[in-house]
Amino acid sequence: MLAGIRTSILLPLLLVAACDGREESAIDNLANGANSTQVENNVRAEAMALMEPLNPPAPGTPGGLPVDPAPLAEGSIDPDSAQGAAQVVQGYYGLLEEKRFEDAQDLWDPEGAIGAQDDAHFEARFRGFGEIHANIGAPSDPEGAAGSSYVTVPVQLYGRIKANGKPFYTLRQVVLRRVNDVPGSTETQRRWHIESIAAYVPPKVPPGDNAAEPPKAISMTDGMADKP
Repeated sequence: MLAGIRTSILLPLLLVAACDGREESAIDNLANGANSTQVENNVRAEAMALMEPLNPPAPGTPGGLPVDPAPLAEGSIDPDSAQGAAQVVQGYYGLLEEKRFEDAQDLWDPEGAIGAQDDAHFEARFRGFGEIHANIGAPSDPEGAAGSSYVTVPVQLYGRIKANGKPFYTLRQVVLRRVNDVPGSTETQRRWHIESIAAYVPPKVPPGDNAAEPPKAISMTDGMADKP
């Protein structure tokens, strides 16, 4: 039965290859000992190469991250600093890119609604995406409130819609929180955790600044970390 299923999967792949003149490579691969999974992966890779390339807008252009003279720093960073918070965001989207959803969820506040959600529901948020990538912007200065510190990090999110391979681009902002070094706080509480992810809100511009632009329309991917 399993062999029949594998054959039924392989046949459409060979037919697809035949339509665009690559039937010889697929058949040759089989003749040279490649299994159906290897052939399937090869055909998928060739199909991906024909897709519209991902080209996220550049910083300072519509849809791009704000231009900042102090982008995310590299190398050794104080984990309690704003740059440390930005590194958490960088790690979060890196895990999503690798489809390591359970590890990504661990970077949310474990006591929050999303951090405490069951793994299956969290993973379901991303089932509509074939690829997820992100460019991380410069973090805000930490702000304190009620014994905690907060940092906001802008993110340019982009990738492909799974159903049709079409690119998507959107701007988000990630708010992170850590409990300050106060008596009774735990090591876990003193680490940066994701508190919320929402649509990007441009910084307020003083009145009279002609460079101010109205907020851009947000793509279908907005709210992907807010919906159950």
